[in-house]
Amino acid sequence: MEETVETLGTIAAGGLLAREVERAHAPGHDHSENCANCGAHLAGPFCQMCGQHGHVHRTAFALVHDIGHGVFHFEGKVWGTLPLLFLKPGELTRRYARGERAKFVSPMALFLFSVFVLFAVTSSITKHWSFGDFSGGNVAHEIQSERARVTERVTRLEAKARKAALPDSGDSLGDRNEIAADLAEAKRDLAQLDRAASAMGVAATATDGGGELRSGSSFLDEKLKLAQENPKLLAYKIKTAAYKYSWALIPISLPFIWLLFPFRRDVGMYDHAIFATYSLAFMMLFAVALTLLSFVGVTSWVLWTAFGLGAMLHMYKQLKYAYGLGRFGAITRTAILLIITSITSTLFLLLLAWLGLAG
Repeated sequence: MEETVETLGTIAAGGLLAREVERAHAPGHDHSENCANCGAHLAGPFCQMCGQHGHVHRTAFALVHDIGHGVFHFEGKVWGTLPLLFLKPGELTRRYARGERAKFVSPMALFLFSVFVLFAVTSSITKHWSFGDFSGGNVAHEIQSERARVTERVTRLEAKARKAALPDSGDSLGDRNEIAADLAEAKRDLAQLDRAASAMGVAATATDGGGELRSGSSFLDEKLKLAQENPKLLAYKIKTAAYKYSWALIPISLPFIWLLFPFRRDVGMYDHAIFATYSLAFMMLFAVALTLLSFVGVTSWVLWTAFGLGAMLHMYKQLKYAYGLGRFGAITRTAILLIITSITSTLFLLLLAWLGLAG
C-alpha cells in the first residue's frame, strides 16, 4: 500500500512538473510555414491544431535557456503570481478559481516548486545544526542510569537515618534533620524520574541495555525498538516522507476548509483546493525567507513572531478577499482556520511518523 501511494505521488509530482516545464519553452530559431509536430499550416506563432510553438529549438544554447526558463520563469507567470501571493492572496485565489489561468502559475506547480525550494534551503543550511545526542536509546538509558543512581542514594540515606535514630549513635538533632532533609530530596528526585519514565514508556526497573519504548503491539514494539536503536535513520525516513508526501496536506485540509463554508453554494471543493494549495505554497516560501534570515543572524524570537503574525495576516487576507467575506466573518474564520491548521499539521505529522516507523 505504501509503495503504491509513493508511486502515485511520484507520478503526480513528476507529471505536473513536466507539464509546467513543457509549457515553459522559449522561442527558438527555426521556423516553417507548417507545424513541425502535426503538419498543420501555421496562421500565427502557435499551431491552432495542437498548440505547439511555431519556433523549434535546434541549438544547445536554446536547451540551456529552456532549463533556466522552465525552472525560474514559469513562462514569466511567476512575476505576476508571487507579488499577489504575498500581498493579495485572496485576489489571486479568486481570479484563478474563476478562470484567469494564463496569467498565473498554477497552484500545484507553485506548491511543488515551493516544496523543492524549502527542502533544498533547509537541508543545506541546517545540515550542520546540532540537536543534541540522539544515539540509540540515549534518553531512555540516561533515565535508567540516573534512576539507579538516585535509588542507591535513597537506600544509603535510609540506612544512615536508621543508624542516626539509635540512642547510641552520637548524632545530634541537627545531624538527624539534615539526613532527613537529604532523604526527602532524594525521594522527590526519584519520584520525578519515575514520572519521566512513565511518560516515555520506559520500564521502571533498571535494565542492562537501557529502557525500551513499548506500545502493547508486537509490530509497533519491533518498529519502536528499531527507531530507538537508530533514531537518526528514523529522522531521515521522516524527512524523506515529508518531501514525498507533502501533497497529502491538501486533501487532509479540504474537509476542514469546507466546514468553514458549509452553506455556500457558490464555492465548492475546487475553490477550497485552490485556496489550500496557494496558502501552503505561501507558508513554505515564507518559511524559506525566514530560514535565510536566520542564517544571516536574525534572532529566533523575531523570526517566530514574524512567522506567526505573517501567517495569521495572510490567512485573514486570503479568506476575506477569496470568499468575499466581511471583516467580522474573516476574523472569525481566521481564528477557526488556525485551529484547523494545528489539527491538519498534527495529522500530517502522525502520518509521517507512521511512514517512518513502517518503512
